[in-house]
Amino acid sequence: MAGKMEPTNILLPRRWEKHRATADGPVGVFDSGMGGLSVLREIRKALPGEDLLYVADSGYAPYGDRPRDFIEKRASAIAGFFLVQGVKAIVAACNTVTGVAVDGLRARCPVPVVAIEPAIKPAAGMTRSGVIGVLATRQTIASDRVSRLIARHGNGVRILLQACPGLVEQVERAELAGRKTVSLLENYVTPLLGKGADTLVLGCTHYPFLSPMIKAIAGPTVTLIDPAAAVAKELRRRLNADNIASRGRRPGTERFWTSGPINHARWVIGELWGSCPDIRSLPSSDDNEHHTG
Repeated sequence: MAGKMEPTNILLPRRWEKHRATADGPVGVFDSGMGGLSVLREIRKALPGEDLLYVADSGYAPYGDRPRDFIEKRASAIAGFFLVQGVKAIVAACNTVTGVAVDGLRARCPVPVVAIEPAIKPAAGMTRSGVIGVLATRQTIASDRVSRLIARHGNGVRILLQACPGLVEQVERAELAGRKTVSLLENYVTPLLGKGADTLVLGCTHYPFLSPMIKAIAGPTVTLIDPAAAVAKELRRRLNADNIASRGRRPGTERFWTSGPINHARWVIGELWGSCPDIRSLPSSDDNEHHTG
């Protein structure tokens, strides 16, 4: 990032300065909860041979209404956990983390950090009406990063920012089409349509799981943009550029951790990911140094 970086709570022990990414290491992907599974899905499609680690920080979700220092500390703790696991890259599959903490992660992590962000640039190129709606959390909308994206790519386009409290919680409960979910979506999407938006940016990784309902409300003439596939493409580019892409021929594996209740996480991952994986409790940051499996 150009210019002076803001003070940050991203603090990683100096011992990680000597950590080196290798081709046989896994990729760590994390989100405030289960939404990042939408990104993990695209990464698996793009990189079928990579071993993937996923952390759902559901015990602290949603991040969208949390203060900046809290989000930075959670991102730091999860990055430290991933480094204990020997990752070769970290993916911040959370727009709120990108907006608040990713610059600090990139400055201090010894491995590549790839991050999702609202797809404002492609939306600006696709809109026909000249009006874009961005569905996101309060923290994402308030972030300097989103302000910079709008300044850089919003010339000649009207960009409407819509905070969507409550949607993350619905996805965390795998309630994707219930009455409350539909009511929330109608409250957030309908005003954007009334102002002429013909392109909607899904600015939170939880929201792609609500795409069928959003499409039903918005209608066939409105385009939804999910940046998850672009994140997977960028991760593949970085692994190849650094010569650390997997060279094995076997299919990649997935392992899951959560800071929330195990049984609930197992059920929600089964609903959203399509299988019931072996899932473990995320150790506290104090335990990271001694936890390698």
